[in-house]
Amino acid sequence: MSMFYQRLSDEEILRGFRKGKETIIREYFYGYCHVGYQIFDKRYQLSGKQNLDFMSLAHQYALYLMEHDWKPLEDHSPNVSLRTWLINGFRYVVLDALKWYRKEYGSITFEDYLMSFDVTSDLRLQFNRMVEDVCDHAPLSRDERLIIDMLLLRGFKGKEIAAELGMTPSAISQKFNKLKERIIVPYFKKNFDMDLDMPEVMDERIFASREASMGAARTCEAAMPAPMAHEDMDFSICEDMVMETKRTTPEFITELQPNEIFVFGSNLKGMHGGGAAYIAYRKFGAIMGQGVGLQGQSYAIPTMQGGVETIKPYVDEFIAFAKEHQDLTFLVTRIGCGIAGFTDDEISPLFEKAHDVENIVLPPGW
Repeated sequence: MSMFYQRLSDEEILRGFRKGKETIIREYFYGYCHVGYQIFDKRYQLSGKQNLDFMSLAHQYALYLMEHDWKPLEDHSPNVSLRTWLINGFRYVVLDALKWYRKEYGSITFEDYLMSFDVTSDLRLQFNRMVEDVCDHAPLSRDERLIIDMLLLRGFKGKEIAAELGMTPSAISQKFNKLKERIIVPYFKKNFDMDLDMPEVMDERIFASREASMGAARTCEAAMPAPMAHEDMDFSICEDMVMETKRTTPEFITELQPNEIFVFGSNLKGMHGGGAAYIAYRKFGAIMGQGVGLQGQSYAIPTMQGGVETIKPYVDEFIAFAKEHQDLTFLVTRIGCGIAGFTDDEISPLFEKAHDVENIVLPPGW
C-alpha cells in the first residue's frame, strides 16, 4: 500500500527522512518531487534536456538536504505544508539547473516560450495583437509578414508555408529564426514582459490534479507560492524575514488581505504577460492595457521605458498616492529587477522617501 494512504504527519515524514527509511523517502520525497517535476516539465520542457531529467534533479535535491540533515525542510513555516515547502525548494533546484542549461546550450527558445505561456483567452487576444503590431510597424517584406502571420497567428507548419511561398522548409526556418533574433523576440521582451525565469502563480488545483494522476488520496492543503522576482534563494529566507524588525514584502505572495495592494513593475502599454505583472493580472485585478497606477488590488509602476531616471517620476507618484490612501497597505515587489534588467542598488534608492511612509512595505534590503 502507498504511504500516501497512511497519512503520516510532517514530523513522522521528517523522522523517516533522517532515519533513511527507504519507503518513506521513496513515497514522500521522490513522490512529492515527481508532482513538482510534472508541473515544471510542462512549464519549462525539461524532459530530453541534458541533466534536467527527473532523477538527476531529484538526486541533486536529496544530496543537498542530506548534507544538511534535512533541516531546510524542518524550517518550513507552520502555515505551509511540508509537501508545498519541499516542492517549492525543488523548484529552485530546477531553476538553477535551467540557468546552467541556458548558459551551456543557449537561452530558452521563443517556441519554448510560446509552449509554456499559460494563455487565457484575454492574453491570447493581447498576444495576437502584439504579433499584428509587429507586422504593421516593423520593417518587414511581404514574405516576412506572411511567415510571421502564418506561423504565430494561423498555426501553419513550416512545410505548408514553404509550399505557399515556393521555398524549402529549411529556408522558411532560417528566415523565421533571423526574424526572431532581429525583431520578434526584442519586441516581445520590451512590450510583453517576456520574463522566462518567472513562473506564474500555481494554485492548489494544479497539485490536486497532479496528485490525483499519481493515485494520491489526499487533496492539497495549500497553494504553492510563486516568486515575485527570481534570484538565488537561501532556504532560510523565510526565517530571515520573520526576524526583520520592520515588515518587508515577502518573497512569495499568493493572496492579499482586503486592504493590501500588490505593487508590481509594468510596461507603459500595460501588457501584463509575465512575471509579477502576470501574477497581478491573474490574481490581483491588473488590467490589460493599463500600465500605470491602481487597478484592482494592484498598482503598476512602469519600468521598461528607459533608464532609472524614467522610473523615478512614477515611483514619486506612487509614494504620493500611498500617502493619500492610508487605509491601504502597499506591498512593493522588486520592481525593475526582473526582465527590465536593473539591480536592487539601482532601484531601491528611488524609494528612499517611502521609508517613513507607514503603509508602504518594501522588499528586504530596500
